[in-house]
Amino acid sequence: QVRLVESGGGLVQPGGSLRLSCAALGMFSSIGHMGWYRQAPRKQRELVARITSDGHTYHADSVKGRFTISRDNAKNTVYLEMKNLKPEDTAVYLCNGDWGLARTYWGQGTQVTVSS
Repeated sequence: QVRLVESGGGLVQPGGSLRLSCAALGMFSSIGHMGWYRQAPRKQRELVARITSDGHTYHADSVKGRFTISRDNAKNTVYLEMKNLKPEDTAVYLCNGDWGLARTYWGQGTQVTVSS
């Protein structure tokens, strides 16, 4: 009975910035292992960034130095700070959470469009 709700997507010019948020609603006080994925038209879904329950992070090579994943346990929310956005970053961004249950949980996604 966990719901993940993403927000913060939108239209931005190349070189601009956005901050995505993913709020975990339900029975948990921890965000667990959280990840941001993205899926662009005609492309496979890819892992963008991940943060573990103890705070270790991973960022895909394509976004290293530009994107930063973080969390706020008090708000039960994970963030993706995106800077120097490029047209190739255009995609639906999805939040995924793993609390050690039988399955992981997905949000519905938020659209990020980078265009002039």
